[in-house]
Amino acid sequence: MSTTLSKPPTDEVILSARGVRKRFGELEVLCGIDLEVRAGEVLCVIGPSGSGKSTLLRCFNHLEKIDAGRIEVNGELVGYEPYGSAGRLRERRPRDIRHQRERIGMVFQRFHLFPHRTALQNVMEGPTVVKRRPRGEVESRARELLDRVGLADRADHYPAQLSGGQQQRVAIARALAMDPTLMLFDEPTSALDPELVGEVLGVMRDLARSGMTMVVVTHEMGFAREVADRVVFMDRGAVVEAGSPADVFTAPRHDRTRAFLSTVL
Repeated sequence: MSTTLSKPPTDEVILSARGVRKRFGELEVLCGIDLEVRAGEVLCVIGPSGSGKSTLLRCFNHLEKIDAGRIEVNGELVGYEPYGSAGRLRERRPRDIRHQRERIGMVFQRFHLFPHRTALQNVMEGPTVVKRRPRGEVESRARELLDRVGLADRADHYPAQLSGGQQQRVAIARALAMDPTLMLFDEPTSALDPELVGEVLGVMRDLARSGMTMVVVTHEMGFAREVADRVVFMDRGAVVEAGSPADVFTAPRHDRTRAFLSTVL
């Protein structure tokens, strides 16, 4: 039985992927992915290395261009717009794509903090530079977010003065500062020493409790089992199985899912 911590998802679809395909040369890494994520839902994506999980996540905010299919966030096509007739699409202008990404928070495996800026300045960067919000308002909000991730006393520290777990928590605060409607996490604990993993997962649990819509690519099976509303198992660029944590972890239907879980549980 799932011990989901998040608020119950609503019927509003935040993310929709239909027939998404992506190829690198001769290798098709996404083979027609169909997914929906509803408001307030926590979707965890699991699977072996090379199954296409991270590529799919990067397609959701157009960091990778898809070769076929459609991705919508908040009812708007991501990265593309209708053009002409017969359902043709063309890529949006870079400025429009940047505006779309403002509503999609992304936390990477590596922290990608500005090394010459303090934790506070890293969190403030997006709202002040991209959204051009008043500096005083942005600073107040940034301090609130650093407090939320347990780093109020590290606001004036530079990344080199922070542990890996602290840097990742700053990265989460930085993404939240843009007020996203959707948060994407690409194996956010994979670059951390084992003793630092828990502090980052704790912040993510709090986000789930608050009702944040989240898609999490993770190898932390305990987190997926505890926090996810739904779990998707991917292999070889396809969604092999999807269901509640109880269904996927306790009674998987597919041999490939069972074989994978036997190696990680």
